[in-house]
Amino acid sequence: MGRPRRPLLSKDRIVETALGLVDAEGLAALSTRRLAAELGVSGPSLYNHFRTKDEILDAVVDSVSAQVDLSMFEDDRDWRTALHDWALSYRRALTAHPHVVPLLARGPGRRPAALRLADAVFGALVDAGWPPVQATSVGASMRYFVMGAALGSFAGGVVDSPTEVAHDPAARSRLGQAHLLAERQRSVDDRAFEAGLAALLDGLALRFAVPPQARVRVQEG
Repeated sequence: MGRPRRPLLSKDRIVETALGLVDAEGLAALSTRRLAAELGVSGPSLYNHFRTKDEILDAVVDSVSAQVDLSMFEDDRDWRTALHDWALSYRRALTAHPHVVPLLARGPGRRPAALRLADAVFGALVDAGWPPVQATSVGASMRYFVMGAALGSFAGGVVDSPTEVAHDPAARSRLGQAHLLAERQRSVDDRAFEAGLAALLDGLALRFAVPPQARVRVQEG
């Protein structure tokens, strides 16, 4: 018997192809019919691996969560350094797949990789001495920050024409060079993310320095 001309259909191949389609054209482009065509199979064959399109989307979203490095929570890095390194890895995964971010922002649901991610952050904070209630809040705050950074770009949202800026009544004279931000979007966004992340972690470090009992009283009050 000769070899099949196409690789056998599998969950991994379906997810990889679906993610590529979403990356290229956005979530609206993903349909079971389009996905089957990209895979060169009939639509019903997808349902041998996933019951619904929503299950496919969940698997696609979770594949992005699985790209986030969690090794920093398994070595001797202190909690602040671990959170910093994790946030960078998390942002890299999200910025590589921006169309998936709105679905990720809804929460981990029952997605295995997303739950492992949440558990790793929470466990590291509790092991470092954060009370469980505050560890949950810190983990959520970090997630809000990274998600927010991945959802948009200040630099990329500025008009790229000096004439437009100069004639915009909402602009101020100090924004006369704002059009240059778009040309340097990556470096501007990277620096802004690092500055915000450092400020957030500095604030958490100050809070962590307060005795645990006092932190709990402040939280409950």
